[in-house]
Amino acid sequence: MTIVDVRTRSEFSGGNVGRSINIPLNEIQERIEEIKKLQQPIILCCASGGRSEQAVHLFKSLGINCENGGSWLDVNYKFGSTL
Repeated sequence: MTIVDVRTRSEFSGGNVGRSINIPLNEIQERIEEIKKLQQPIILCCASGGRSEQAVHLFKSLGINCENGGSWLDVNYKFGSTL
């Protein structure tokens, strides 16, 4: 599993899930090949779940196994201790 945080770099630097990867939503299109190489499933997160839901739709259209984790705080609570 890989956790991808789609918030901006400044949001990510203010707090994030340990060992998560920051790929801001506006950079996803140009980083598709990098994303395809990540260990799947990919759990996407952001501040509230809206941006990560947008990313999920794009990832799924590319055949990438992923799900929306919602807020990075929720993902940290759910998966943080297992990373």
